[in-house]
This record gives sequence, C-alpha cells and structure tokens, in this order.
Amino acid sequence: MITLTESAIQAVGRFISSSDKPTGGLRIEVTDGGCSGLSYGMKLEAKENQDDTVIDCGAVKVFVDPLSLPSLDGMSIDFVDSLEGSGFKFTNPNAVKSCACGSSFTTGESGGAPKTCS
Repeated sequence: MITLTESAIQAVGRFISSSDKPTGGLRIEVTDGGCSGLSYGMKLEAKENQDDTVIDCGAVKVFVDPLSLPSLDGMSIDFVDSLEGSGFKFTNPNAVKSCACGSSFTTGESGGAPKTCS
C-alpha cells in the first residue's frame, strides 16, 4: 500500500484543478535512472490502465503499474513546503540506498543502472 499525507493530497489536488486535461488520478512509477539506479516518476493521468493497482487516497486516486508496485509497496509520500524549496518527499521502506537529492534509490533486489542526477 502507498500512502499520501494530507499535504501531498492537497498538493496533487491543486495540480489536478489547474490541469487543462481531464485527470482521473496520479500515476506513480519506478524507472531506471538517477545516481542510485532507480527514480520515482509522477504524472497526472486521465484513467488507470487495465493492469494497474488503484489506491484510493481520499480525494486522489493513485495508479501503480505491476512492475513498479513491489519497489513502492509501503511507501509514504509527503509534500514539503519550506524556505529551502517545495516538493514531494518519498519515504520508501524498500530503499536500501537513496541519493542525496531524494529522487533516486536502490532496492535490495534490483539496483538499476546508476546515472548522473539532473
């Protein structure tokens, strides 16, 4: 299960309301990349795919593909707004190593191919 804090739900809600395309939810995925090997991806989508796991987080539905789910299971996502900047913060119990930038990670089972963070 993936959870979003109230702050993250409100932030996603703001992005959905300002989108000019129909949005059914938030896709969260894992892709190869980042200096630790795997990166988090997030984007608004009109609807879920047939094989997605759909997680109801109150006002926001989260779509996760079957390949990403094992690396994200148990993760919590928060939205932080501070003097240093704002953005989503991922707390992933599956990550055995994370990049200092916080957007890439490695799991114990699959490390991906490390690349330079941008």
